[in-house]
Amino acid sequence: MMKKKSVTYSNEQKDLLDAINKIRQDLDTVYQNYQYTSDPDLIDCYIYEMNSMNLRYKYLKKQLEHA
Repeated sequence: MMKKKSVTYSNEQKDLLDAINKIRQDLDTVYQNYQYTSDPDLIDCYIYEMNSMNLRYKYLKKQLEHA
């Protein structure tokens, strides 16, 4: 039987991972809202939110790579 490798994260890495997970959850919510709306103003709003969150997600992942 193989042992699982234990990974230790710094506080900074834990904070970044928490922020990444929060963004992923928020993105899921925005995607769902986008799929179920027909109002043009809300569609624009959700697209803007998705783009903003995707940029933030990329930024956080890059920060995690360097932490």
